[in-house]
Formats: sequence, structure tokens, C-alpha cells
Amino acid sequence: MFIRNHNLARSQIAEGLLKSLYGEYYEVYNAGSNPTIVNPYAIKVLEEISVDISGNRSKNLKEFEDLEFDYVVTVCDGEGQKCPCFSGGKTYIQKSFEDPAAVNGDDPVKFDAFRRNRKDIKFWLEKTFKV
Repeated sequence: MFIRNHNLARSQIAEGLLKSLYGEYYEVYNAGSNPTIVNPYAIKVLEEISVDISGNRSKNLKEFEDLEFDYVVTVCDGEGQKCPCFSGGKTYIQKSFEDPAAVNGDDPVKFDAFRRNRKDIKFWLEKTFKV
């Protein structure tokens, strides 16, 4: 379970990538404490590598409160950000990733931020969850 406050970019990217990398070994979910919408840039940068999250929706942690997960991973970007809490995990991991949705600029600048985020998350997932 990947969690983040708004469940719009990093947690969505992490779910999509882990499903595409090791989906036959893990059931993967994501949610947030204050869900909004899935960021269109997240959808597009995953589409570039043939990972489809276009059907994803932003989900509230409350939808999962009666479930238990082997791993609960918060994907906040560290200092100054309050990460959501979820009590249904056996192992908790806090991994800091830059928030690509916070980057200001035109489309090329935003796409670059989301591509860097995709690369960083993918590298970490391959190292952490490789089977």
C-alpha cells in the first residue's frame, strides 16, 4: 500500500510501476488521507513506458481501514510534509521522493519533473521489492 496525502502523483506512479514490474508477486494499492484526482502528468509519463494508470482513481485510506498489508509505504518528500498514517501494516517504510506536482513551469518543465520522479521511484522499487 503506497500512501500520500492527496493520492494524485507519487503513490499512483509507485502503484503503477510496482504492478508492471512485479505484479505477479504483489497485490498493490494506493490511497491518501485527502484524496483528490490522479494527476494527468502521472498518467502520461507512465503511458510513455507502456504502464496504464488511466483507469486509476484517487482513493481514501478509509476504504482500506479493515485490511492489513505486508508493507505500507509513505512517499512524502521529507522535511516539512506531514505524511498520512495507516494502522494496517506489518512493515512501514517511509521513502522520500520529490513532489513532481509541486514543480512550477510550462509543460516541458513539468514533464521533466514527472519523468525524474518515475525514474527515481522505479529504481527504488527494483532495488527494494525485487523477487
